[in-house]
Amino acid sequence: MSDKVYWDLARMQADSVQPSILAIGDSWFWYPFPGGSLINQVGGMLNDDHHIYAVGNNGAEAYDYVHGKYAKTVRHTLNMFGDTLSAVFISGGGNDFAGISDLRPLLKQNCSAEETAPGCFRTGREPNTLPWLMAKTAESYTTLISQIRLHNPAATIVLHNYDYAYPSGKGVFGDGSGWLLPALVNARVPELLRFSCTCHLIDEFTKMLQRVAAVNPHVLLIDSRRTLENNEWANEIHPTPAGFRRIAERHWKPVLDQLRMS
Repeated sequence: MSDKVYWDLARMQADSVQPSILAIGDSWFWYPFPGGSLINQVGGMLNDDHHIYAVGNNGAEAYDYVHGKYAKTVRHTLNMFGDTLSAVFISGGGNDFAGISDLRPLLKQNCSAEETAPGCFRTGREPNTLPWLMAKTAESYTTLISQIRLHNPAATIVLHNYDYAYPSGKGVFGDGSGWLLPALVNARVPELLRFSCTCHLIDEFTKMLQRVAAVNPHVLLIDSRRTLENNEWANEIHPTPAGFRRIAERHWKPVLDQLRMS
């Protein structure tokens, strides 16, 4: 674990640390298993002028940061530290479409005859379609960025888009507890299209983040697609420690260098 990252406010204050970076995130920032998370790898690259304070938790959705269970914590943290931050790192959105209760409604009732990944998804903008979900997630990101800007107009905000996940069915506790494969199987997505479907989800998510970044100053998007090999995934949606390290070194380190944080 990096000594540059704090998840506990009391411990950070006991160490007399003033964070320069706020990390608002899901399990890619909070992954609790040996080797840690992406933010552990990023924290290990920081120079002595910077420390990270992390809020959020495993399973967090983008909605949770502004309207849900972590909204109060985010607001409180911005009130405490917002005006002195150099940067805010945000990881969110993956849980909005991972899990059978989130992914299954986005898919057609029976995809067995489909020949392309986009063809497996419901269209239109009514609830539980992919365009609807991306618009909802974009609203959450836009609201969160606006909240950050009220406290600090100049802080750099860094977003990221994960990587193409393999629908193996493997969850944290082994096979059969995954977030992607159960929904794809239930929707009768042909086996040859399952990985393409998860790629399509990440591509649409990336397009949404690109639009958000394009209209907001001082917002950077780290695109980490096509980074990991199949054996660098610990389960369906979390890399191995080596996978997190590869993403941090290849995609986050150049940004930290640009911001003079490493």
